[in-house]
Amino acid sequence: MLYDFSQITGRDAYKLVVSTIVPRPIAWVTSQNTQGQLNVAPFSFFNAMAGDPPTLVLGIGSREEGGPKDTLRNILETGQFVVNLVNEELAKQMNITATPFSYGVSEAEKAALATTPSSQVRPPRLAASPVSFECELSQTVAVSETSTIVIARALACHIDDRYMLNAEKYYVNTPELKLVGRIHGAGWYTTTHELFQMERYTVAQWETENGG
Repeated sequence: MLYDFSQITGRDAYKLVVSTIVPRPIAWVTSQNTQGQLNVAPFSFFNAMAGDPPTLVLGIGSREEGGPKDTLRNILETGQFVVNLVNEELAKQMNITATPFSYGVSEAEKAALATTPSSQVRPPRLAASPVSFECELSQTVAVSETSTIVIARALACHIDDRYMLNAEKYYVNTPELKLVGRIHGAGWYTTTHELFQMERYTVAQWETENGG
């Protein structure tokens, strides 16, 4: 089946994208406005786009009733935010923070989430999150009236000591993080239990196996 995106609605294009580009990691973003009011919200249009410097990217849509989401408003106002990752234990609380509360309402209070100060940015991080990235805005790209891409540099990374195999060598016990990701619509998520490993070929190995 061929779908020409220029011939279908944005809503239908969205359904195709989120049903096929999976799994998607979840950025559980903490941000603040200039008055210090805290906002917590999850986004699955998210990933790492560079390692040097560490660069994270978020895709943020508008509110259903129109206008920018609180997270984008706060990021534009302050230039700072924290990306917290979501494990299985925190999935229910993450889902609560996806509720479209009014601007200024603290999702952290609604979901009973404790916060702890960040080291280099003003917004706090979520204390229970296994991994948090303190971020500083690099630039935003408005791709439409309802969608904005946020590009940010990660200034610091907090990882719970329980998940470090060797802190001096930066080895993380990734499977034990038990992170969750987004799949398709209507509230579907996935765990990260089913893993498999494939070593990357060298040219010599490939030529040996395939006759040169």
